[in-house]
Amino acid sequence: MKHCTDRHPTALTNAVFPRPAAAAPAGLPCVLKLILLPLLIAAMAACAPITPAAPAEPQSLRPITLGVGFIPNVQFAPFYVGIEKGFFAERGVELSLDYGFENDYLKLVATDEMQFMIASGDQLVLGRAQELPVKYVHNWYTSYPVTVFAKAGAGIHEPADLAGRKVGVPGPFGATYIALRALLDVAGLTEADIQMESIGFTQASAVSEDLVDAAVDYAVNGPVVLGNAGIETIQIPLDQYLQIPANGLVTNERTLQEEPQLVEAMVRALQKSVAYTLANPDESFAISLTFVPEAGGENEAANRLVFDASLPFWQPRPQGAPGATTDAEWQTVAELLLRIGFVERLVQPEEMYTNEFIQ
Repeated sequence: MKHCTDRHPTALTNAVFPRPAAAAPAGLPCVLKLILLPLLIAAMAACAPITPAAPAEPQSLRPITLGVGFIPNVQFAPFYVGIEKGFFAERGVELSLDYGFENDYLKLVATDEMQFMIASGDQLVLGRAQELPVKYVHNWYTSYPVTVFAKAGAGIHEPADLAGRKVGVPGPFGATYIALRALLDVAGLTEADIQMESIGFTQASAVSEDLVDAAVDYAVNGPVVLGNAGIETIQIPLDQYLQIPANGLVTNERTLQEEPQLVEAMVRALQKSVAYTLANPDESFAISLTFVPEAGGENEAANRLVFDASLPFWQPRPQGAPGATTDAEWQTVAELLLRIGFVERLVQPEEMYTNEFIQ
């Protein structure tokens, strides 16, 4: 049997642990000592105090404020759902909503004071024409939701009927104003051919009280409110005449270039939130009421109608990947805004959007 000759067995022991009080009997062959050594190490390890593993550090969430161009409303259900169900948090985002006007948020996103907002495609044309570094990354509303509406007996059935009428808009800005100008353009009319009134977000009451002949609003707002009150309306939806990109997620070039993983996180969380809302409408409406408590109580039935009317606008398109838009849509809106004098150059589609984060 071969014995160790290059290093004494006890030297090996001392190199790993302190020398034990009792050594192995002298004269034992080296191989036997090497058999005993692992047993001794195991025994000493068993007697050693156990130090619990340090708890894993909780993942820190990135606070993100999303600008949305309206007031708190059940129309924003997918975001309320995404926050409540943790879809944004699981992507590392602590999301909060800020309510206001699209044109204000466009400037804030362009200057990187905010990283994300919800905007319709026409706002991207306006922004890019002013060299604002903003870009549309995910389509949420798959058809343009803005409409002109009037009482059924007002004699307003198509864009040409608006000539000489008093038409209410929140103000000369945003998607509602663009939609009005687009519908006038379809009929060969201009703003000078109507009496435009800035009425804030009071479209339903303004029409019901005959303060205006017609108003421009989201199809899920004013017309639904009046319908719930038993007032029949006629609608002239822009989508019936022009197909342009509707509301979607917008960010800026700095975020796209330096934090693409953040953009992807927002897109994935939004996709999951919309899908869950569509699959679970009752639960999603209930979640929305916790974020917009004034929509509950005596207002719950009316707001459920608004919520239900919103669902079709969030359904994926039959063609293409969910969230994607096309060059043709962007070309249409760019040509429209150039034609009606909102911009001085034809903005190219690639300046305004990317499908890079769409799966």
